[in-house]
Amino acid sequence: MITVEDVEAAAERITGHVVRTPTVPSPGLSALLGAPVTTKLELLQRTGSFKARGATAKLLALDEAERAAGVVAVSGGNHGIAVAVMAGALDIRATVVMPRSAPGRAVELAEAAGASVVLADGMDAAFALVDELRLKGLTLVHPFDDPVVIAAQGTVGLEFAEDAGELTDVLVSIGGGGLIAGVATALRARRPGVRIWGVETEGARAMSAALAVGGPVPVELSSIVSTLSAPSASPLTYEHVGALVTDVLTVTDAEAVRGTLDLAEHAKVWAEPAAGCLLPAARRVLERVGADARLGLVVCGGNATTTDVAAWAKDFGLR
Repeated sequence: MITVEDVEAAAERITGHVVRTPTVPSPGLSALLGAPVTTKLELLQRTGSFKARGATAKLLALDEAERAAGVVAVSGGNHGIAVAVMAGALDIRATVVMPRSAPGRAVELAEAAGASVVLADGMDAAFALVDELRLKGLTLVHPFDDPVVIAAQGTVGLEFAEDAGELTDVLVSIGGGGLIAGVATALRARRPGVRIWGVETEGARAMSAALAVGGPVPVELSSIVSTLSAPSASPLTYEHVGALVTDVLTVTDAEAVRGTLDLAEHAKVWAEPAAGCLLPAARRVLERVGADARLGLVVCGGNATTTDVAAWAKDFGLR
């Protein structure tokens, strides 16, 4: 497992390349949930999500031969954008493999940054194609199964610990688990008493499935939330979550979209359903721990279009 010293080293490495995003109390969310809420606004990060941190750290760690050969990434959206943009900034050639279900906006942004984007029939096929490209000499920038990436994502937790007021419970979305593994490492070191909760959607339960059977297993993906749709957790992320996270909660896609609308109305931020899922989960946390809780929410990204959210809201009958 990584250590807080690894996270601190990652913070030093990526300083100047990424944004120290705002940590702010949210009166609107506090009123909505009935408990004090502080938000870590990673949707204001470069590339629109926390993924810029891990991508930057990995790209900066490449040797000259690896930089010259180029990199490959597999992504449901945000990781691909981050690798494309940060690789372009560092003059490194990047290939990004995405499932056809990835948001069209993510494909457009990755291509606009200069990456070569390849679409595959689902995440399993995307990971398989990446394995083929690695055999051609490209270095993999994995979205979560890499200690360098996890340590850099942990800088979110380091900043949260330094900038937030009192917190009792912090909620973090889970795809493959890289963000929560890093955040939990930093928070457990800096604020040992804080409880950390993971949140997944029911159609992308990679970590919940792993915890249920004692290790990572493939899961069938059906969630609209492509940015959380990892085909499985990894042994590395599973180990961190099992050791450091209080519990992993699951919400429906409809609840995640409703959360996106609530974030826009009450927090005045335009987030994606991968962040919207935190609000229904926060209500469940409050039911379990009591009204004296002081919540922290890692608002992980904002790369969803108004058209996408409106369509999902219509499909789920939300107003």
